[in-house]
Order: sequence, then structure tokens, then C-alpha cells
Amino acid sequence: MAEVGAVAQNAESASEFDVLVVGGAGIDTIVRVPELPVPYADSVLVEPIESYVAHTGTAVALGVRSLGLRVKFVDFLGEDTFGDLVRRRFADERLDFSWLPSPAGTVRAVNLVSADGRRMSFYDPRGVPGRRMPEDFYEGWLARSRHVHVVIADYARHVLPVALRHQVTISTDLHDWDGADDHHKDFAHAADHVFLSAANLGSRRDAVLTEVLARGRARTVVATDGARGAYLAVRGEGIRHFPAVIPAAPVVDSNGAGDAFVSGFMSGVLRGAAPEECMRRGLLSGAFACTVHGTAERFATEADLG
Repeated sequence: MAEVGAVAQNAESASEFDVLVVGGAGIDTIVRVPELPVPYADSVLVEPIESYVAHTGTAVALGVRSLGLRVKFVDFLGEDTFGDLVRRRFADERLDFSWLPSPAGTVRAVNLVSADGRRMSFYDPRGVPGRRMPEDFYEGWLARSRHVHVVIADYARHVLPVALRHQVTISTDLHDWDGADDHHKDFAHAADHVFLSAANLGSRRDAVLTEVLARGRARTVVATDGARGAYLAVRGEGIRHFPAVIPAAPVVDSNGAGDAFVSGFMSGVLRGAAPEECMRRGLLSGAFACTVHGTAERFATEADLG
């Protein structure tokens, strides 16, 4: 392990950033409801409705930074009120963030969160057909990074071959992929570390994990499964189940738990840790996220993972 750690440290010294995060900034509006699914009614009295700077890229960027890694974040944003909220939050956080204007506006979602912490998200991607992120916008930062995390927005798809050309390792989160939708396959097959939710996999879970390893270049594939823990597939090995970690405080909101898992796991990878330790860090980070309201308000630190 000492030798692996030394290799990781040497790689770090040669790069300006540990992680470049591409895509995934936006606004979550969270509505707390008594239960899911919500029974039909003309009007439902709820707790105060809050909007947060959030989404998957935000949570990964702030999550890995909370665990001591150096982060650069790039994305499209609208020149609108929501974009102003994002930029103000990142300035307050002193997060190194660069953006391009999107004519469709800032991405946002409305998430229903039940009393037991479960959520249902209504996601508005604000997509612009044919849009892509220009290479000359991000390639300089990519060349100075050890690793790139690419969200599954269509405009970020074109970053994958550029990262491969620069021999930068790649991670991606396929979220609730069903294992068949073609949109996700470029990401699944280009990344070194692939994450997804088991929610839509059912009895095909192990087959999908095995197929990602067989068809792509992934070293690890992880399917998270909420209170049931997570499943790890490592190239050349079988699939192992890891039980969930009991949070240290009451569960209030599962928004961002998957992103927190990615942050914890990748913080281990980039420190040269074994897959089992990466899983431990991921599960602890995900459990911590469930104890915090909002998607990207507070993140686990090394002390929380100790």
C-alpha cells in the first residue's frame, strides 16, 4: 500500500487538479411531502419549500473537495436568476468554477421528499439539441488534472474521447440506468469507474454490471441500492455485496446520497486505496448525506470517515 500511495502522491504533484468535474450544476427545489407516492388532492399543505444550489456535478465537486482533493468544475449555466444563485454559492465556497452561457437557462429540478427521506425528482435538463462543450474551453484544465468525472448530459459526451486522448482516468454516474438505454452506453464503456443505481436493474443487476466490464474499459462498477447497501464488480473478480452503513443521525433526505457515495469512493481511488476501502468510504459518505437536508449543503470530511 505504501508503494501505491507513493505513486498517487507523485501523480498529484505533477497535476494542478485532482478532479475535473464536467457538467451537473443546477437548482433543486425541494418539496417535503407526508408520503410517496403523494395521494391526489387539489391542495396539500407542506413545510416551507426551499431551493438549493445542487445537482450531481455540484455534489461531486463539493464532496471530493470536502475530502481534501483539489477540484476544477466546468459547466453551462443560464444567464438568469438561477445561474446567479449557482455562481454566488460557488464564489462563497471558493470553488474553482468556470462556465459557458446556455441560451436555454439553468438546469433545475423539483424533488418531492417524503418523511422517511425518500425522494422523487422531476428533472428539467434545459437541453439544447446538438450543443457540445468546446474542447478549447476545458482541454487545458483536463491536461492539468489527474482524473475527470463526466456527468451523463449529452453535451458532456464529447469530453470522453478527449480525456482518453490525454490518458486521464474517467468516472461517471449512470444514475437510474436500466442497462439498455443507448444514451448511457458511451459513458458506461469509456469510464474507468462506473456508478449507477440498482433501482431499475431488478434481476438483471449482476448481468448489467458484468456487461459493463466486458464491453468497456471499467476497472470497477458499483451499483448502489439504498438501505440494502451496494454491489461492487471489479475486473477479473466476481460481484460482491457490501451492506449499508447505519447513519450516525436520523435520515432526513436521500437527495445527493449517490453523489456522496461517488465522492467517497473516488477519494479512495485517488489515494491509491483498495476497492474494499473505497467502498467503505463511499458507503459512509452516502450515509452522511442522508442526514443533511438538501442535495449539496454539507459533506463528509475525513473525520467523518475515520
